[in-house]
Amino acid sequence: MTSYALHDIPDVENVTISPDARHVRIIDQTQLPMRRVFLDISQREDMYEAIHSLRVRGAPAIGIFAAYSMAVLATGIDGLPYGEFRDRLGQMGTYLDSSRPTAVNLGWAIRRIMAVVDAFPMKKVPEIVSLVCQEAIAIQEEDIGMCRKISSYGLSLVKDGDGILTHCNAGPLATSRYGTALGPLFLGKEKGMTFHVYADETRPLLQGARLTSYELHQAGIDVTLICDNMASLVMKQGRIQACFVGCDRIAANGDVANKIGTSGVAILARHYGIPVYVLGPWSTVDLACRTGDDIEIELRDGDEIKKKFFAEPTAPEGVACYNPAFDVTDHSLISAIVTDRGICRPPFTESLMALS
Repeated sequence: MTSYALHDIPDVENVTISPDARHVRIIDQTQLPMRRVFLDISQREDMYEAIHSLRVRGAPAIGIFAAYSMAVLATGIDGLPYGEFRDRLGQMGTYLDSSRPTAVNLGWAIRRIMAVVDAFPMKKVPEIVSLVCQEAIAIQEEDIGMCRKISSYGLSLVKDGDGILTHCNAGPLATSRYGTALGPLFLGKEKGMTFHVYADETRPLLQGARLTSYELHQAGIDVTLICDNMASLVMKQGRIQACFVGCDRIAANGDVANKIGTSGVAILARHYGIPVYVLGPWSTVDLACRTGDDIEIELRDGDEIKKKFFAEPTAPEGVACYNPAFDVTDHSLISAIVTDRGICRPPFTESLMALS
């Protein structure tokens, strides 16, 4: 096997690849905020588990991780003839893609890597692997640039001193740098602006509590953690001027799949006249998906509701649990969709198509 000395790997912590392309390194997000643990992952089963168990999470970060995983897997089989190499890598990509069904970036990144493989059938396999590694790095570099653009566009929608409600986590941990839904807050901080953020805890996996409040607090941004069912009250009290949420898939009509509870936030915000802004990279836009009804919603283990993060179960053993990981926010409840290509406003069928 060839040894790959990669250069110009982005200077980030949450997802990166080793210089020899033998493993992907991630921050294990399931350990935060109490422990900052790094994992080096080289086997496809561990890659699948890292995505499925949310050790790496956030649609852009999942895409980056998938691209780096494909690069590592390709490095491990670079001694095969082209045809066998292509088939084996394709099978492993299909396997990884099955780990979580809702976020579009996972399959998008895998298809992008396979497109590199398919484009150079006459090259030697080690040369193709080198191109795959560089493509994976390019995906992360592009994400950094996209997050900066999204942050800048998003910052134009709020003013100094505003109160912002967040749901789930769409900061640097979920992307590469700045983040999407949290990006304007970090960029605003750099520019000397102040915001007061109310972070929904985001049951049942507490991404808002464990990750969003952690990132904002570390950055010195004023943040107050609230339970999910407190959002209505802080809106009624006039503490919220805008809601910033991320996205895992955006349908052609502007319906948005995001962490469970997002649609409830949007319904409340509509009642109180508060704008809801969805922020995400263009790679989360799926114009082949006509409406939110066509988005497959991931169902997770019900024990996450009644056992995870608790010393003892919070419900009897025999009680059934319904645990969808995402919901779909209807486009009619969304004030704008902020992408790295620009800000889309209703009607989204037209504004999204105009940026495509």
